[in-house]
Amino acid sequence: MRRRGPGLRVRLTLLATVLVAGVSALLLWLGWMLVGNVVGAAPSLPAGSTVTVQGTELDAEQFSALLRDRAREEVLDAGVMAFLCVVAATALLVWTVSDRVLRPLHEVTHAARRLSAESLGERIELTGPRDEVADLADTFDEMLDRLQASFEAQRRFVANASHELRTPLAVVRTELDVTLSDPSADTEELRRMAGVVRQATLRAEQLVEGLLLLARTDGGGLAVREAVDLTVLVTSAWHAVRAEAAQRGLDVTMDTRPELVVGDPALLERVAGNLLENAVRHNVDGGWIKVSVGECDGRIRLAVSSSGPELPPAQIPELFEPFRRGGVARTAKHGAGLGLSIVRAVVNAHGGDVQAEPVVGGGLAVRVDLPTATATL
Repeated sequence: MRRRGPGLRVRLTLLATVLVAGVSALLLWLGWMLVGNVVGAAPSLPAGSTVTVQGTELDAEQFSALLRDRAREEVLDAGVMAFLCVVAATALLVWTVSDRVLRPLHEVTHAARRLSAESLGERIELTGPRDEVADLADTFDEMLDRLQASFEAQRRFVANASHELRTPLAVVRTELDVTLSDPSADTEELRRMAGVVRQATLRAEQLVEGLLLLARTDGGGLAVREAVDLTVLVTSAWHAVRAEAAQRGLDVTMDTRPELVVGDPALLERVAGNLLENAVRHNVDGGWIKVSVGECDGRIRLAVSSSGPELPPAQIPELFEPFRRGGVARTAKHGAGLGLSIVRAVVNAHGGDVQAEPVVGGGLAVRVDLPTATATL
């Protein structure tokens, strides 16, 4: 939307000119009054005296009035000229100075108009005095840094999500095409096709649910905030994966105690569930899992560590990116690769921190620190 009305430069010039004109007019009037009063207060001639001025004879009172009027006319003539010069000089000076002062603002405006999703790399990088305008330009550059990072993350996320959704849809279409093109397909073949399609749709459903949950937590706000025992949530999440852990022969150690935190119970349970699911599914047969809940440095810590494949420390940050699974992108048979991404988003929304580090000999240890209920309420 285009700006309507005079610009800031015009308004500054008009405002300064009007103010100077008003002050100058007031000073001119005061000078006019002062000169008249000074002349009128001069010693007067005796009553009845006459004075001859340029061949004209005037009495004393007429002579005094003539001097007063003449002095005021001189002041008025000179003052009007000075008034016009001051007003013109003020308008010219403010017009010129405001252009230099507002030039950085124009650069910010032009940079904003040039911006698009493809040109977020441009920066103002304003040089010169470190004044308020420079602070504005620096703040604008910092905002662009955040926008660029967000757009790049969004591009990667959309690209990976598209790839993930395309895979189960391609499986469904292929199975349907193959089965429909086989005129001799029997009940067993149809059941096999239905099983494959069901698994593909289940995978797509898990991915969509993960994307919705990640988008919900990335919004920054929590719809529900209530005190909840973190150990209860961990226990509930463990019930969902303990059968799979027993099937793989995992040695599980639980060291938990009641600890209250404030937040959305469903989201916090999802944090515990994702950590436990990762610990089970990315473990080795006959491995181990250690889970603990307790207070640490004034915060409530949930720690989940497990055995598993060796992970280089440089690869740990990638695990919190969407669609990364144990350092392998988009190749796992189970899950959508959103587990730790959701964990980080939920924990950040609750004002907490999450850290991960490799375990010596193979595996991963994840620590989630959340504010206590007493510190939040």
